[in-house]
Amino acid sequence: MCTLSDDAVADILKRGRLYEVGGAVRDSLLHGEFTSKDRDYLVTGIEYDELTRLLARHGRVDLVGRSFGVIKFTQLKNDTSHTFDIALPRREYSTGWGHKEFEVNFDPDLTVEDDLARRDFTINAMARDLETGEIVDPFNGRTDIEHRLIRTTYDKSFVDDPLRMLRAVQFASRLNLLVEPSTFQAIRDNAESIKTVSAERIGEELNKLLERSLEPSVGMRLLHTTGLLKHIMPELEACVNIEQPGGFHAYDVFEHTMRTLDACPRRLRVRMAALFHDIRKPQTKQLTDTGASFYGHEHQGAVAVKRVLGRLRYGNDFIREVSTLVDRHMFTTQVTDKGMRRLMRRVGVDLIFDLLDLRRADVVGQGKGGSTDDVDEFEKRIRDEIDREPPLSVTSLDVSGHDIMTWFKLEESPIVGEVLEFLLEAVLDDPEQNQREILKSLATQYMEEEDLTHNSSDEGSNV
Repeated sequence: MCTLSDDAVADILKRGRLYEVGGAVRDSLLHGEFTSKDRDYLVTGIEYDELTRLLARHGRVDLVGRSFGVIKFTQLKNDTSHTFDIALPRREYSTGWGHKEFEVNFDPDLTVEDDLARRDFTINAMARDLETGEIVDPFNGRTDIEHRLIRTTYDKSFVDDPLRMLRAVQFASRLNLLVEPSTFQAIRDNAESIKTVSAERIGEELNKLLERSLEPSVGMRLLHTTGLLKHIMPELEACVNIEQPGGFHAYDVFEHTMRTLDACPRRLRVRMAALFHDIRKPQTKQLTDTGASFYGHEHQGAVAVKRVLGRLRYGNDFIREVSTLVDRHMFTTQVTDKGMRRLMRRVGVDLIFDLLDLRRADVVGQGKGGSTDDVDEFEKRIRDEIDREPPLSVTSLDVSGHDIMTWFKLEESPIVGEVLEFLLEAVLDDPEQNQREILKSLATQYMEEEDLTHNSSDEGSNV
């Protein structure tokens, strides 16, 4: 953990007051030590331009936050560069419903208490005076930390910025805190306004909840009980109280999802896949003589991933990865080596171990004390297979698309891809066939049997 250099601190203190603010102060009181990676500072009594000149003596200054009275300051310490936010005190005024617009006024003559008054929760509205070591705590944040409570600093906090409701939930989840009753009720009263917040900002808070919480179900349950979930992810809300008769599950779909989520390792795409793995069970439920079936829920769930995460503006690669995990989470470990290689091919080596961890968590979430010994053995088989470096994609074949075009006098066309996919399927069955001459013979046989030579020649002649 890095702090401002002593020289920079001394220079600032000659002209004004310097405070540490934000999560570092909160976490030092919550955990008895500094655990936050980010260190943010507040300077009073020094004009913005003067502060800029002063800091430039000690490192690099970036003025991208000038309109907010914020300076990005980068210093080199122990051969490593560290960047800090150094701000002047400011007041903020909401000028549009749902955190659409804010008016920001920064002023070096404002007090630290003025600046803390604009912050979201009492536990975040504290500052450490770096000259005296005193904790400035105008809203009794230390008392709320002692009682492990999240409380807003003022009544209209969620009206001014509805995202704070989601921040309250993720803080409660990852810091093991309770939302005090009046703050909880304020979230319920304002829950619908979360729809006015940008999807990207909602996604950022959801990521923090999932990645940083020891038990992310705490936050997800809060989203449900406060009424936020039905506005953020109504597809998951629909899983509440959907029973799963038949003896395979001890819980309804939502409760099973929460327990699966907690059993996942702290990797975002695995935990996100856990949220979605049974999300289409309400729509696929069919009662049977022995309980219920949910045929095709995994494939429909993969489609839901693309729709929901697309709506929340997640990146295409992340959506594809989570969708793949959901689509394949019903795999069987009782397969031949050929079947195992096909699964590895369809999922990808970079995702296969996440898929295994999702299955382990799914078994735990069933609440029936099921064993995952079969998954452990399957993982061993997969690792042994990876060590043998089997061809799992067309790029692993001992021939290329150029070879196919040369041998059969083809122009670039879908036929080339068809032949390569056929060859890959062949070597997935028998990796020993991944030899150039064998592949050429197989390709020739495929072209003749599918009558593609004549068709491709005609196609090529028209190019």
